[in-house]
Order: sequence, then C-alpha cells, then structure tokens
Amino acid sequence: MSYLAKPKFHHPAIETNDLGFTHRDYEGSISTLCAGCGHDSISSAVMRACFELSLPPHRIAKLSGIGCSSKTPTYFLGQSHGFNSVHGRMPSVLTGANLANRDLIYLGVSGDGDSASIGFGQFAHSIRRGVNMVYIVENNGVYGLTKGQFSATSDQGSKSKRGVVNTDSAIDLVATALQLGATFVARSFSGDKTQLVPLIKAAIEHRGAAFIDCISPCVAFNNHEGSTKSFDYVRDHNAALNRLDFITGREPITAEYDPGTTQVVRMHDGSMIRLAKLGADYDVHDRIAAMNNLHTRQADGEIVTGLIYMADESSDLHDHLGTINQPLNELNAPELSPGAKTLESINAALR
Repeated sequence: MSYLAKPKFHHPAIETNDLGFTHRDYEGSISTLCAGCGHDSISSAVMRACFELSLPPHRIAKLSGIGCSSKTPTYFLGQSHGFNSVHGRMPSVLTGANLANRDLIYLGVSGDGDSASIGFGQFAHSIRRGVNMVYIVENNGVYGLTKGQFSATSDQGSKSKRGVVNTDSAIDLVATALQLGATFVARSFSGDKTQLVPLIKAAIEHRGAAFIDCISPCVAFNNHEGSTKSFDYVRDHNAALNRLDFITGREPITAEYDPGTTQVVRMHDGSMIRLAKLGADYDVHDRIAAMNNLHTRQADGEIVTGLIYMADESSDLHDHLGTINQPLNELNAPELSPGAKTLESINAALR
C-alpha cells in the first residue's frame, strides 16, 4: 500500500503556534476518501485543534479500527504515534496503550459501524472504565466502505439511496455514553468547524472518557445487495481484469448557525437534516437533563449538537486502578519483581 505525501514547502509567513509549528506539521498523507466526504472535515478540525493547543505531535497517539472513518488517521498528525486495529477492537488496544504509557494524549477515531455494531461492547467498556481519551465517532449512518447498507445508528424510517426504508430502531451513542458514565459527551456536525474545533480542544483537555459523536455525511455509495453495479455482482458476472469507479467531485457540506437555533441542512442527495445547537443557557453539568433533552429533541426530529454533558470533577482508569504516576512501560525489573517477601505479604492479604 502506498500513500501520497504532501509537499513540504510552504509560505514563509505561514501562521505558527506557541511551539513554532505550522498547521503543516499536523497534516498527514493526502486523503483518498471521496471528494466532499465529511470525514475530511473532521480531520481538518482535529489538526486545527491540535495546532491551536500547541500540542507536540509526538505526544499524541491516534488509534482506529476498520472503515472509512478509521482510515482518516492516515490523513492527519503524520508525526504522531498511530495504530490501526482490527474491526471494532480499537477501544481495547487504546486502553492497553493508555495503561502502559499515561503520558501520551490518546485519540480514538471510529465510525458508527465500527463502534455501534461489532465494537459496541468494546465501546461500552472503554467508556464505563473512564479511559483518559478523546473518542470520536464519525457517524454517517451507513456502511460507507461497503457501499451504503444501514448501520446501527441509522434512524428508523430513514431511506437508503435506493429508497429502502430502515425498520430497525437506532442506537444513540450519545445517550449510551451518558448512561455508561462518560464525563464529557458532545455531538457535532462535520460541516460546522466553528463548533467542532472547540469541542475537540475541550475534549483533549478533559481528564477521563471524552466522547464526541460527529454527524458526517457520506457522499457516495452504491454496492448494496441487488445492484448490478455491486462488487459482488460484477465479480460473479464480469471477466474484466479490473474494475474502475468514478466518483463525481462534491463540495463539502457546511453550516454555521447561532446557539439555541435550528438549522436545516441539505445533503448531496437532496435529503434534509435538522440540526439543533444547544443554547448558551444550557446546563452541561446535569446528566439527567441532558438525557431528557436528547429524547425530547429526538421526538421533534432534531439532532442535538454541542457540548451535551461534562462532569464537574472527573477521574480516569489510572485513578480507579491506583497505578503509580510513572508510566508502566518505564518500570524496570526491581519495580516489576519486588521479591518473594512482598509476594508473600500480598498472598497473605488475600487469604
């Protein structure tokens, strides 16, 4: 597999942060996602947030699973640590890395298929354990990498590109994160960078499990069962040496609107979604009110965006386990093997 590298030259008067880095120092490889994909807008917001926080790229660890969303860490923070895990298993890999080295800033990037289906259990346990991380789900409501089947976050009654109606109830990852005890919960829209960048910055600065559900429109898909243009159908009926797809270029979908207002946004396929931004007087410290607000707005057909809940005081997995301040991966043999006498005292305490 090869990646397209971006040129290193830049304008001599380019903006720098407190560390002397430019935004180019937070970029990755050139994106191979569909033109206009919302995921690229989220990548841009992550880069901007890290730039504005003046974070040293080598202090960030980015982890992902499988899917269009999980490809995106290749496209940002190219100088950071990175690990692409198997489908739905990113949370456990991130948890292990966090336990081994608490000095890094952990960023988990996933999708609605990766986290709300095969990885739903792993998502739940990483949240309830309070792993110190920023967990971003790039939520497009479909399996975009496999051409548009309904995902577990697809709203009941919504239609696919071919007009099929989804009859299953949706999993609301924000409500789930609230119920599981996340101490920072937010939802945003990939086209609203004015809102998304500050949310990511706040999540990075937060101690504990910080979760952001980001609505990110999928701009092109057509590989569902029954389509004569699907990969499976062509493999069965075509003797061609290869198959090429052409994706029409699309402009990114953006939206800017004031707190406390509702914005109707038109998608590339002509469908409409309603986004409701939380008002300035909203109490982000009331978990019960946050859950009630979610259900009330959902009944009105609105998607709540903004910081939904944040605990006044929070802790993380290291606090729960009582680990030492020194990263575990820096411990030497004397600390890891304290001797027979210490082992005897531990065993005696367990009898």
